[in-house]
Amino acid sequence: MNHSQQHGVDRPRARGTDRSLARRAELISIGRKLFADTSYDALSMDDIARQAHVAKGLIYYYFKSKRGYYLAIVEDSVADLVSRAAGGLELPPAERVHRTIDGYLRYAEHNQAAYRTIITGGVGFDTEVQAIRQGVREVIVQTIAEGAYGRRKIEPLPRMALLGWLCSVEGATLDWIGNQALPRDTMRELLVKMLGGALRAVEELDPSYQAPSAARRDT
Repeated sequence: MNHSQQHGVDRPRARGTDRSLARRAELISIGRKLFADTSYDALSMDDIARQAHVAKGLIYYYFKSKRGYYLAIVEDSVADLVSRAAGGLELPPAERVHRTIDGYLRYAEHNQAAYRTIITGGVGFDTEVQAIRQGVREVIVQTIAEGAYGRRKIEPLPRMALLGWLCSVEGATLDWIGNQALPRDTMRELLVKMLGGALRAVEELDPSYQAPSAARRDT
C-alpha cells in the first residue's frame, strides 16, 4: 500500500467522487493497452491524449506527468495480479500452490496487455518500475513458500530456487499467452511439476527444507 492509500482517509475528497475515480480507472485501462503495444519512449503525452480521446490536461490532472501515468498503470496491474495469485489462504498447502499458479495463469490469459506491462515494462531500466516488479516477485515467492513450507520467511537457498522458478514461469507465460499452444490446465500442471523439481533440489542441498509430499509423487 502506498503513502497516498495509507493516508487517503485524511485527505480532502475533491477528486474522490465516483465519477472522477471511474474516469481515472478508465484512463489507466486505456494506458494498459497503449503501453503494452508501444514503448514508453515512443508515446508522447499528445499521442496518449489523442488515442484516449481526452484533453492532455486531464491526464496531467490525474497523474501529473507521463511517468506518473505509467507508474499508476504498472501499480494497478500489479495489484490485480497479486490479488489473483495470492488468495486461497484457507486452502491446504498443496491446493494453495495449485490455486496460486492457476490464478497467475488466468490473470495473464485474460489480461495479456497488463501482464506484459508488468513483466516487460516499457521504460527500460527504471529503478522505480524495477522495484514494483520485484515487489510482485517477492509476494508470489512468499505465497509459494507458505504453501510449500508453511512459512513466508525462508533462507536464501530456497528463496533463490523459488525465484529462479518464478523467472522461468514469467518467460514461459509470456510465450504461452502469445501462442496458446497448450491448454491452461496443462500449462498449470507443467509449472507445478517444475516447481516440484525445484523443491526437491532444495531438499537435496538443505535437508531441513523438505519438499512437500505432493512434490514427491512419481507421476
